[in-house]
Amino acid sequence: MKKILLIHTKYQDLGGEDIAVENEASLLKKNFEVREVYFQNELTNPFTQFFKILSNRSKKNMKLVEAEINNFNPNIIYIHNTWFEASLGIFKIANQYSIPTYIKLHNFRYFCTNHILAKNHIKHNNICGACGGVKKKYSLINKYFDNSLIKSILVLNYGKKYYKILKNPKFKIFVLTDFHKKFLVSLGFDINKIDVLYNAPPRKILINNQSKDSYIIYAGRISREKGVEDLIQAFLESRLDDFSLKIVGVGPEYSKLKTKYNSEKVKFYGLLSNTDTKKLIQNSNAVVTATKLFEGQPTILTEASVFSVPSIFPDFGGMSEFFPASYKLKFKQHDNKDLINKLNLLKNKDEMKELGKSNYKFLDTLVDEKLIIEKFNTIMRTTNGR
Repeated sequence: MKKILLIHTKYQDLGGEDIAVENEASLLKKNFEVREVYFQNELTNPFTQFFKILSNRSKKNMKLVEAEINNFNPNIIYIHNTWFEASLGIFKIANQYSIPTYIKLHNFRYFCTNHILAKNHIKHNNICGACGGVKKKYSLINKYFDNSLIKSILVLNYGKKYYKILKNPKFKIFVLTDFHKKFLVSLGFDINKIDVLYNAPPRKILINNQSKDSYIIYAGRISREKGVEDLIQAFLESRLDDFSLKIVGVGPEYSKLKTKYNSEKVKFYGLLSNTDTKKLIQNSNAVVTATKLFEGQPTILTEASVFSVPSIFPDFGGMSEFFPASYKLKFKQHDNKDLINKLNLLKNKDEMKELGKSNYKFLDTLVDEKLIIEKFNTIMRTTNGR
């Protein structure tokens, strides 16, 4: 059986990317021998963490990856998130072995952190679609972290080196949408080293209880770039008098928004398990996001489609690729009036049920487990391991 060494650094707060990696690993295990190496970003020792980010290397983790390669003898190395615990040093280890290495990009962070100067980060538009950063007057340095210049400089140092790694012809790149592929090509990346590989479809769970409440749900990071406050304000201005808005997740704006808006109409649930979140999604009238980011393959939207639940989202980046053409519930980016109009369409529940069914059929055809496995089988046919 062919072997895959999968490497991923988990986020401090469980997010869609972590769930997507776990789902894909479960799928790959049905057809290949998969060895998973997971790292965890922790702040138990800030001093050690500081020098790890400064050097972009972790000798301990580099040795761990090298040992896994020697013991497991994989046919391919499959790398997801490396920020920051895995460190860039693991690419040096991967490069020492004649094993095909693939990097899956779930986001556009590499683009923002490749620019030291603010003017190069946000050139023509006032908002960066990759990170949600806003153009500021008289800004010289690209402050990736608004509250810390030092942290920003550290992450920019990391980002510039990571960008060079991505350009290395020895490493192949997977992206989640055609939009992302074209974005990389526009930056000068070789089109021949980039391939679209969807995340595995979310695992469907059987749920017996059906809620009689009418509600919409947002699940994800509670932050400015995710547009959560914009979403809340649009909901409160809509005519959805018999609906509530349920918000699942944590993040830098969680406490502020919960204090400001928590009520019978807007309910905050904090961090829930993926199973409990899926239960809320399945019983909802719709899921909604007002993200300011390009996004990759948003977990909440694909989970909604698996349950035949409609989604409301901005027509931005590659999100529309996961929905039928001329989809009725996508709204103009940064246009709260259009968002409100789309929210009000939820009052026609019969029409929304049919829309949800249409979303399921489309996603089921687009994100096919057999196509994902065939992609890896094709890769395996070109390599015999070490």
